[in-house]
Amino acid sequence: MKIAIIHEWLDSYAGSERVVEQMLACFPEADLYALCDFLPDSQRGFLGGKVPTTSFIQRLPFAQKMFRNYLQFMPLAIEQFDLQGYDLVISSSHAVAKGVITGPGTKHVSYVHSPMRYAWDLQHQYLRQAGLTRGLKGLYTRWLLHKLRGWDQLSAARPDVILGNSRYIAERIRKVWRREAEVLHPPVNLQGFPLSTAPRTHFVVAGRQVPYKRVELVAEAFARMPELKLVIAGDGPSAPLVAAAAKGAPNIEIRGRVPQAELVSLVQGARAFVFAAEEDFGIAMVEAQACGTPLIVYGRGGARDIVAEGTTGLFFEEQSADAIVAAVRDFVAREAAFTPEACHAQAQQFSIPEFRRKLLEVVSRDQAPPLPAFMTAEAT
Repeated sequence: MKIAIIHEWLDSYAGSERVVEQMLACFPEADLYALCDFLPDSQRGFLGGKVPTTSFIQRLPFAQKMFRNYLQFMPLAIEQFDLQGYDLVISSSHAVAKGVITGPGTKHVSYVHSPMRYAWDLQHQYLRQAGLTRGLKGLYTRWLLHKLRGWDQLSAARPDVILGNSRYIAERIRKVWRREAEVLHPPVNLQGFPLSTAPRTHFVVAGRQVPYKRVELVAEAFARMPELKLVIAGDGPSAPLVAAAAKGAPNIEIRGRVPQAELVSLVQGARAFVFAAEEDFGIAMVEAQACGTPLIVYGRGGARDIVAEGTTGLFFEEQSADAIVAAVRDFVAREAAFTPEACHAQAQQFSIPEFRRKLLEVVSRDQAPPLPAFMTAEAT
């Protein structure tokens, strides 16, 4: 088979690139395409020496630092890749990659990290944060997003199979594209997060401190529960807000950014991992469960796929300190029900081998379209 893997852009080794890494592991003979490639040499290892074929965006002025500013050209650019002769195309899409044009003899499987939120349900939030609610620039951006939505919905008909990275994303795909998506959770490297059955002494929240993570709500909640110790690991632009919410409470320890080994140790020693963000999936939650650590998390987004409620964790249903306090107290009352072994077992369904197995199963499946009803045996 002749195979192509399509990714939007390559500028860092992050979440979506880890998915591409496993696609390449499944299909090492595949050709790689990307709108642009500005990966630093230190992060190119996952490509296995492949040099991707890039689009004209690679050569536009100031593209290395400003390629996202060329969003208006990306639908055109992705359609210019010549994919004649390929038997299989796999796209890794969070913007336009699913819009590649393939012929009738090519099977196209699109792994969708998320439809473009800034063009759909988060448009108004994006415009506010970018200061584009008024003026000519704001008007142009609204027009651009309007045009982009039309292309996005039209091009959603092109893949033969759409895979969403969680049930939450599958629901968004159904809402904005009117397509049904199978769920294939992203691969999580669990080897660095081994099961621990050592005594657990504290609660932990960890990760980059940015506004949508709502770490300040966790700090505010534990400031009201002086009998319970909380360790906060990570940094970011919301760090001052988090520190203010902690109010100097002696039961809250703010460590900032910590080395990976220390982070794993903190999670392994935690009574529970507390997470207040709404994520499309949520790799940090899977890593915590792999350590045998239960989860107390906001019950929206990918968390619904990750947590077995009552067995490996609990949900709170609103992003507020009051809701977190109630969930933590409920957890403490039922703590014996959450075993490290159950948490560890739950995490295994999100492992790298599971991702590879399921992806290979999908691409090898016969995807011939169903016959119209009047041509079936039942109709006769």
